[in-house]
Amino acid sequence: MSRILAVDHGTQRIGLALSDPTGRLARPLTVLAHVQRQADAAAVAGLAREHEAGLIVVGQSFDEDGRPNFAGRQAARFAEALRSQTDLPVELWDEAFTSRDARLARLEMGAPRSKRSGHLDDLAATLLLQSYIEGHSQP
Repeated sequence: MSRILAVDHGTQRIGLALSDPTGRLARPLTVLAHVQRQADAAAVAGLAREHEAGLIVVGQSFDEDGRPNFAGRQAARFAEALRSQTDLPVELWDEAFTSRDARLARLEMGAPRSKRSGHLDDLAATLLLQSYIEGHSQP
């Protein structure tokens, strides 16, 4: 197994998380400011190379009918741009509730009110990655 890089793609920021070398544990990596799709994809591909990732997972959201919503379609377009920037496999993964779960996790960690607002993109990417890992773990 190799490292996995997870991407929580947003309109203003892109949260990134990275697994450990065994591909079993996720941790926050960084948050990038959104610039332009191809530039963002190049930056993410560069970080994947730098951290020796073997796979990139991009979170995708869906509507109540199971179809990609607006953000989900944006994530799919970003994944396509990413594929043009790297030879690594790029997979889409359902990111249902990662942002909400990130807010809850920050609350449960006892973060003061002043630290609860603001971006949670790297934490959301971490939850996305852990979901992917758990969904692909061998019994």
